Amino acid sequence: MVDSDKRTSKHQSGPLNVSILSSADPHQIPSVYERQPPQAYTSDKIAGNGTFGVVYMATIAETGEKVAIKKVFQDPRYKNRELELMQQLTHPNIVALHHSFFTEGAKPNELFLNLVMEYVPDTLHKVVRGFLRKNTPVPLILVKLYAYQILRSIGYCHLIGICHRDIKPQNLLVDPITHRLVLCDFGSAKRLVRGEPNIAYICSRYYRAPELILGATAYATAIDVWSAGCVIAEIFTGKPLFPGESASDQIVEIIKVLGTPNREQLFDMNSKYNGPKLPEIRGTPWARVFKGKIPADALSFLESILVYSPGRRPNAYQALHHPFFDELRREGCRLPSGGRLPELFNWNDIERKFIESHVNV
Repeated sequence: MVDSDKRTSKHQSGPLNVSILSSADPHQIPSVYERQPPQAYTSDKIAGNGTFGVVYMATIAETGEKVAIKKVFQDPRYKNRELELMQQLTHPNIVALHHSFFTEGAKPNELFLNLVMEYVPDTLHKVVRGFLRKNTPVPLILVKLYAYQILRSIGYCHLIGICHRDIKPQNLLVDPITHRLVLCDFGSAKRLVRGEPNIAYICSRYYRAPELILGATAYATAIDVWSAGCVIAEIFTGKPLFPGESASDQIVEIIKVLGTPNREQLFDMNSKYNGPKLPEIRGTPWARVFKGKIPADALSFLESILVYSPGRRPNAYQALHHPFFDELRREGCRLPSGGRLPELFNWNDIERKFIESHVNV
């Protein structure tokens, strides 16, 4: 779930303590725990680690089912926002939270929250790098399939008011057989409230929306749409679209493609921007950016998403209506293996109501 090459854990990373402490209210950390029937886990290996904690691949002893367990330090003074949000997110393209439990640490009064989630073997990062190593492009049908599911996942988050704020290939899990894709790692996610400021230093750099780079704190879910566009472009090329080495270099990489933003675009991104003058650079046509290696409808799709003004970006469900995805809607569309596509149109009630009133996907 996490790019383990780039993060080092500050938290306990030993074997899972299966002496489970469970509270009736997972947001409360009571002094006396109500014990529930224990469920034993065998920790198979560490799947990822970082400043947040550790992710284990584990097996439920009673059933043999593989799960992923994210273990994070729990400060008893605060609720765990990731748990709170994940309990509200039931969707075929969002990693499923099975349940959660607390474990005691080695130090006195040290407590860890464990999030037990479905196990999905690969990340999109790993899948794309696999094709790159073979010097083979990702098959176009898979690009469309992954892109569609990315947008569905963030679209549902946005419908219920949640902004993920860290969309990147490492946070998108892929089943290598069915090619079902799910969004994971809600450690940076937040329910955005109009009028309330948010931190601008959020989201991994390559996928960070320009308004964030320019210091905006009154941003919206359009930052996730930008990130999704960057990820989808990367599926085509195998490399980040905007590989900035720092925040200041990141905006330059974007300007090299989109050109210097005009006054209106700058205002749309951050009406209070008072930073350094941006370099005057003429943009690069999208066809030249991709060196003619992607089809015209894909260029049109990316060009519609990767725009400076957040309000001009389509929402995720509008993006799904783009002709780029028409092939997925055709009867008889198949995976490169000849297998059936994963479910793409199994809308829940919230999605269906929005689609019927706003778009026709």
